[in-house]
Amino acid sequence: MKKKYIFIGVVVALGVAIGSQVHRDIPAAEIEKKFALPESKFMNLKGMRVHYTDDGKGKPSVVVLIHGTGASLHTWNAWMPKLKKDFRVVRVDLPAFGLTGPSPDRDYSIANYVRFLEEFFAELKIKQINLVGNSLGGQIAWHYALAHGDDVLKLVLIDSAGLPRVGKIPLPIRLARMPILQTLAKYISPRFLVKKSLKEVYYDKNKVTDALVDRYFALTLRAGNREAFVDRALQLSDDNGDGLRKLGMPTLIMWGRHDAWIPISQAELFKKKILLGQLLIYENSGHVPQEEIPDESVAGLLKFLE
Repeated sequence: MKKKYIFIGVVVALGVAIGSQVHRDIPAAEIEKKFALPESKFMNLKGMRVHYTDDGKGKPSVVVLIHGTGASLHTWNAWMPKLKKDFRVVRVDLPAFGLTGPSPDRDYSIANYVRFLEEFFAELKIKQINLVGNSLGGQIAWHYALAHGDDVLKLVLIDSAGLPRVGKIPLPIRLARMPILQTLAKYISPRFLVKKSLKEVYYDKNKVTDALVDRYFALTLRAGNREAFVDRALQLSDDNGDGLRKLGMPTLIMWGRHDAWIPISQAELFKKKILLGQLLIYENSGHVPQEEIPDESVAGLLKFLE
């Protein structure tokens, strides 16, 4: 009898623990009020209300910034004051992320992201660009550059994905790919998992503030984003990076020495494969130098763009 009550107690405790991690979707309009920036714009494209910013119209050179998995255009906030002084700067929340939310076709392949950028740039009537991408955004950026070599003047890959993976797939993606957890992942979203992930991508853990965790966490709860994250995780496939040898534009490879998600060895491999590649390594950064060391990293970018 005693064992029975212990078992019931454990089940109840487990149920309470799981229940505490169940969070409702936040409607798009509600989350826009909180996280849209003063310069935010929205574009109806491919059945989505695409969130983007477009600063410095009229300046001759355009810089486009593409964020990574689980992030949003907010990842570039600290770069903007210096970057927009001399450039027209366009940022966008990719489908599945940020305020843009899920794509109606649920296609999150790299090829479809490239098509999305083609239509997005056509709407903005921009053609020749300097293209910058972090992580997943880097992989999308170099594939776009392969398809539009004449239009990409310079390419910047920051801790970029797109080479055969070394080491473990990040935990959130591994969990989303487990059949037993795929449905649960659309409803159960532990804030501590978001915090853990941020502490992995940052080298200086003290820079992972509550405000930073709150923003990343809230944007995962934007209606449809959790289901889209699972869809994206299931569509991950190996990229051999062979096309990199065909890139003809000057390319800057920026990397945090302490990247725990995509190790520094990948930076060296990118450098080997890209004809006009140059490598800039930051000793005091992890996976997102634009967030962790913004002044130092934007200085490296500006020097390259000169």
